[in-house]
Amino acid sequence: MTDFAPPDSFKQRKDFLRLAARGRKIARPGFVMQILKTQSDAPLRAGYTATKKIGNAVARNRARRRLKEAARLTLAGRNLPGVELVLVCRQDSATIPFEQLRASLAATLAEALQ
Repeated sequence: MTDFAPPDSFKQRKDFLRLAARGRKIARPGFVMQILKTQSDAPLRAGYTATKKIGNAVARNRARRRLKEAARLTLAGRNLPGVELVLVCRQDSATIPFEQLRASLAATLAEALQ
């Protein structure tokens, strides 16, 4: 059975800044993925953020919740040790069809891990 638990997350600013500086950035409609592969055996960790460019707090929270759920479903059952990623919401994160968001996230993840 597939485990649908969300990946471990990080919430400290220093972790977000480290990935922004050292990680690979891939922009897609709906989100920007910052990904960093390390040599450790640590489990997958993810962070989510939305800037004020998205809109008010309601719009930012909606966009972030949709992106977190898409990531949870996309990353379920994948063994990705040593991978850290940050998903940054974009203007259309809250309005893009959910299945399109999931498909784009899966394709971007596959591209980043090659």
